[in-house]
Amino acid sequence: MSDRTPAGQFFDAAIGLLQRVRDEEADAITAAGTLLADTVADGGRLFAFGAGHSSLAAQDVVYRAGGLALMNLLAVPGAVGVDVMPATLGSALERVDGLAAAVLDSSPIRSGDALVIVSLSGRNALPVEMALNARALGIRVIGVTSVAYATQTTSRHVSGTYLKDHCDIVLDSKIAVGDAELTLDTVPAPFAPASTVVTSALMQAMVATAAGALADRGIEPPLLRSGNVDGGHDWNARVFDQYADRIFYRR
Repeated sequence: MSDRTPAGQFFDAAIGLLQRVRDEEADAITAAGTLLADTVADGGRLFAFGAGHSSLAAQDVVYRAGGLALMNLLAVPGAVGVDVMPATLGSALERVDGLAAAVLDSSPIRSGDALVIVSLSGRNALPVEMALNARALGIRVIGVTSVAYATQTTSRHVSGTYLKDHCDIVLDSKIAVGDAELTLDTVPAPFAPASTVVTSALMQAMVATAAGALADRGIEPPLLRSGNVDGGHDWNARVFDQYADRIFYRR
């Protein structure tokens, strides 16, 4: 029997979306994971960026047990998460022209690196310019976004384009415009967003693909282990030492 409680309906919606991205984005996930593996094998570095709640999925693959040690967070002060006060400032910063160029210019990212940009709508100036400027610098860009926004909303970038238009590879989260899976006659607004669940799953699937691709080439993936298991800290210390010049979150 189907669970028709709000919780049950949300789980059904999230599971349905996960099944869709697993099946419909399989080729793109393989391509994205392969791009990350190529970058690691060629001596490049990995970076992830997201603003607002999109930053949650980006942060989830940085300094992560079971994740690639070379994934670094490309942070924009005030736009990463909702820790800035007021929280609405972060949303405003996403619409500021020129901010992405300043961030890239002052970051360690360089030609030959790979950058994963997470933006649910992909319509704001910050992620669009981040992708545009990164590719101009010779950086490969993977976009994780909902393609639906490009057909149902207006771009906030002067070019009229979206994140998806400036990426080497796009992973489509399939999230509906508005990011709310449930409606009830007794509730005046849609509710229960699933973008973090689905986007984080896409990110982890991509990283898993990269690890597997490196292993297939005879390269030990630079993975971190949990510090809460015996030997975890020693394992991570070895990885940090081996890849010290490609890890920036320890400096």
